[in-house]
Amino acid sequence: MGKIVKPKIFLIGESKVNIDGLNELMHHLGAPDWKSDAPSDIELLCEVFGRACYKSFGTNLNPNVTRVRKTSKSYLTNIIEKGDGSILEHGVANFFISDVSRAFTHELVRHRVGTAISQESLRFVRLTDLNWYAPVSIQESPEAMTIFTKTMEDLSRIQKELATLFELDEQPDFAVKKEITSAMRRIAPIGLATNIGWSCNMRILRNVIEQRTAPWAEEEIRLVFGEIGRIAVERWPNLFADYRVEIQDGLPVYITDNRKV
Repeated sequence: MGKIVKPKIFLIGESKVNIDGLNELMHHLGAPDWKSDAPSDIELLCEVFGRACYKSFGTNLNPNVTRVRKTSKSYLTNIIEKGDGSILEHGVANFFISDVSRAFTHELVRHRVGTAISQESLRFVRLTDLNWYAPVSIQESPEAMTIFTKTMEDLSRIQKELATLFELDEQPDFAVKKEITSAMRRIAPIGLATNIGWSCNMRILRNVIEQRTAPWAEEEIRLVFGEIGRIAVERWPNLFADYRVEIQDGLPVYITDNRKV
């Protein structure tokens, strides 16, 4: 039978700099000696695209520029404080989020701008044992846990009974398997644990972390984006240095004074 699971977050990819191309660009722009102390490729990309807007790689490229911010952190901090968030869209991170409910994914896909989403298909993936996430309110009630556990066990059993009824293990035609599997998913619960791939740019990532770690957000999505927030601050410190973390209801809330980025 299925089991209780907790969400797991994997950062499986992120934007990378083509060093040869960047060096060629710097020569083309007249700043061959420009260097950045950006701690990540994503932050370097955001910095390059931003500085290119004003030719602020130095004071000799634009006569209107008499001084420049010399560090990546000071430059990106100023960008964020001014709200010039468009340059943050050049950096993209690829997350794989596992063992989350369909309730979670239904909320996540509302954030469409600046994202790419690939979700496990229950039209193709046949269900057997149904894993599930237990919210704290359910965990704190032995009676509720008994009801939830029994329900998931019953639904797991029904999935297997239907598979046996339609002899899916012996069915050679994948089109038939897909048709029956699609039909069977209609009695799968919204609390079913599933997987989803979610890619986003840094601008939308900031926005979603703020919205989905807020105290009024749903518990499971707060749990996920609390962890994603931790990853973001650790991985891209110059882009997330303005966040402070408060704990409410046992979960982190990511707060910034620069909300309109």
